[in-house]
Amino acid sequence: MASKLKNLSDYDINSVPDASDMKFGIVVSEWNNKITEALYQGAYEVLLKHNAKPENIIKDYVPGTFELTFGAKLLQQRNVDAVIVLGCVIQGETRHFDFICNGVANGITDLNKNGNAPVIFGVLTTDNLQQATDRSGGKHGNKGTEAGITAIKMVAFSRRNEFRIR
Repeated sequence: MASKLKNLSDYDINSVPDASDMKFGIVVSEWNNKITEALYQGAYEVLLKHNAKPENIIKDYVPGTFELTFGAKLLQQRNVDAVIVLGCVIQGETRHFDFICNGVANGITDLNKNGNAPVIFGVLTTDNLQQATDRSGGKHGNKGTEAGITAIKMVAFSRRNEFRIR
């Protein structure tokens, strides 16, 4: 597993651009809310650390991880520079896990191909609750922090390459 090799919250602070003029949408799944709120805190705090203004961070909720794609699509339409989706799917006894994970990954990929702002995949797909806890502020850091950093870097990338379609 990649997180065994790297703490999700470790990064070179000097490699992250200033976010003071960037606007972000964050859509959070209500399912597994203890985990997803911890992911949100990681994303929110790192955006602020890199000078994003609180009024330029829009937070909204969807019921579950599968609904993140629709939530991200709507936030893309709100003139944001990037959207971060935060969710947590924990393996159960049925194939439901596979359908949710594949559906969300494909949906986010489609939004990145066709949308007007990058969508950052901050979804934990774990075998159990302990793994999710370890990756949402526990011993492996916080995937939300990683998603926030990725959002800032993708906005900067988009601007450098005049990729944004508005």
